[in-house]
Amino acid sequence: MAKRPAVDFIFFDAGGGHRAAATALEALIKQQDRPWDVRLVDLQDVLDELDIFHKLTGLRMEDIYNTLLEKGWTLGSTQLVPVMHAIIRFYHSAQVKVLERYWSTNTPDMVVSVVPNFDRSLWQALQRVNPSIPFVTILTDMADYPPHFWIERQKQTFICGTEKAMQQVREISPESSAHRVSGMILNPKFYDVTPIDVPAERAKIALDPNRATGLVLFGGQGSEKMEEILNLIDQSNFDIQLILICGKNEKLRRRLAERPTRIAKFVEGFTRDIPHYMQMADFFIGKPGPGSISEAIHMGLPVIVEKNAWTLPQERFNADWVVEHNVGESLKSFKQIVPALNRMLAPGRLQQLQANARAIRNRAIFEVTDLLQTFLPK
Repeated sequence: MAKRPAVDFIFFDAGGGHRAAATALEALIKQQDRPWDVRLVDLQDVLDELDIFHKLTGLRMEDIYNTLLEKGWTLGSTQLVPVMHAIIRFYHSAQVKVLERYWSTNTPDMVVSVVPNFDRSLWQALQRVNPSIPFVTILTDMADYPPHFWIERQKQTFICGTEKAMQQVREISPESSAHRVSGMILNPKFYDVTPIDVPAERAKIALDPNRATGLVLFGGQGSEKMEEILNLIDQSNFDIQLILICGKNEKLRRRLAERPTRIAKFVEGFTRDIPHYMQMADFFIGKPGPGSISEAIHMGLPVIVEKNAWTLPQERFNADWVVEHNVGESLKSFKQIVPALNRMLAPGRLQQLQANARAIRNRAIFEVTDLLQTFLPK
């Protein structure tokens, strides 16, 4: 009997989208009954002995990052990226040694990374263990934020969800091979959605069955901006209602749920039923994360996002992409949410944006697993 190939998926929990991509691929590979031994490898766990932030503060680097997202303390993130890269470079040799030791005793047949910033260390360690092992990086952002974010100049394989990312690979790492897929990786459950009776489902959560409904979502950690958005809309004369999903931010969930409001609202904490809530909504309000935008567009929801100095630098292109594809609005500040809703809810405008969103066909996760099959050693 032929040996099942071992495929390592490298992820970490800084933000949440990286783990989501890895677990989505793992789920589809199981559904497709591919004869692979999938191993999800948390890079933070492997490199934990080198985490200077953990040594100094008792907090992992990814925990610090997630706290910054939750609190909205992202002003100056552009200046922090070079500092982070300097720390990574300082520990580069040690990272390569730790990874080489790890793979020497857990040798894979292919390594697939869905994390930025560590490509050089991952690639060099794998070269030391066995240079014939394929190394594939899947960009879980719509574009790179060079230098040294996603794309390094080394001969490897990249999978990109936009033409912009493809162009960046050709310019930064021309010796690499780049493969285009039709978008960002979505969980397989987004392709297996049972249609619902929208008015009936809205009524179940005490919303008006026929009123325009917005979904407000800022990732798994939630965001204080959700309260600002709710307040501004509540103070306006808009006849709309909101579904607010706060993720693991229980304090925020409780505060929003207990706040008296003029408009109808439903407040949820952490949930795995995002496709269900998206079916109940007419439009999406949130941060310009590649996952959130892609999920909303796939479900036919126009999006309203924000792009300013607080926006993570690797997510700024995403806001431009929304405008370029005419699937929503990019605001300088969510303080402009009421005028934006005025434009979006003008006669015929919402329906046109929804049609534009539905016209974008994202089959990336299926294309990725087919590509990975071709990269495995025969």
